[in-house]
Amino acid sequence: MAGAVRGGSRVQAKPATRAAPKSARQAPARAARRAPVSPRDAHGLSPRVALTGAVVVLALALAATLATGHRGQRLVAGVGAGIDNRLGDAGFRLKTIQVQGASPLAKADIVRAAQIYQNQPLLGLNLNALKARVESVGWVKEARVVRLLPDTLVVAVVERRQLAVWQHAGRQMVIDEHGKPIPEADPARFSTLPLVVGEGGAEHAPEILPVIAQRPKLMGQMDALVRVDDRRWDVRLKDGSLIQLPADGVEAALMQLERLDQRSRILQLGFDRIDLRNPDVVAVRPRQIQALPASPTPAASFAAGL
Repeated sequence: MAGAVRGGSRVQAKPATRAAPKSARQAPARAARRAPVSPRDAHGLSPRVALTGAVVVLALALAATLATGHRGQRLVAGVGAGIDNRLGDAGFRLKTIQVQGASPLAKADIVRAAQIYQNQPLLGLNLNALKARVESVGWVKEARVVRLLPDTLVVAVVERRQLAVWQHAGRQMVIDEHGKPIPEADPARFSTLPLVVGEGGAEHAPEILPVIAQRPKLMGQMDALVRVDDRRWDVRLKDGSLIQLPADGVEAALMQLERLDQRSRILQLGFDRIDLRNPDVVAVRPRQIQALPASPTPAASFAAGL
């Protein structure tokens, strides 16, 4: 190949670069189109990256709230909803609800009060508001709500102990150990609880029931505790006997009854009424025994037979 001569020196010309075939240039593009899409590409973000991004965006939104006031709050709400949906797409949606510490009767009321639903974005739940709704249920004394990512909500409760059934003004309701009604509890399901009757009975039942519970023999025969004039109690037994207790010194009066029963087995034999209102005198009214009807004369029997 001839060389060009410039200034008396010969410069060898570079051979021309041969262009690559068109099919070779298109091969990488076709290979890129045929490459499989990874799970990360399918959602745009991996769960870990999405969560990290959510934290960053929320921090920026909080800064905007501090700077712009109510406009920033609206911005936070809008951004939060978008993040909830994005994280929900990444798998952070409610699938399982675990209610711990509640009886079978209480669980349905607790879940209903929680106002949550399947596939709800889990990270968007307001746990403080949810806790308040659960604690508004009559069964619940206190509650704790925990998120278990990616898809579980745990509601742990301490249930109020049922103390008695209170009857007043033609209604019955279950009360707890503090005398507070449990509206959701059906009294018909708690027939084994003591029955407390009368105005003021619910409020004062927590004071007297533990005292009577220390005396299993009396507790086993008791039919109801009747509040009299919201001052004192009558104990009505299953056989119809009545024990009148004083307004003050209930435990001392019950000790008198125990001593009387040890001497005479009066709780076993039965009585009409025992008055313990006077600490110095125990008044006992025996049960009246009905006289048997006189036996008919032979003539009357014969006539009746005819």
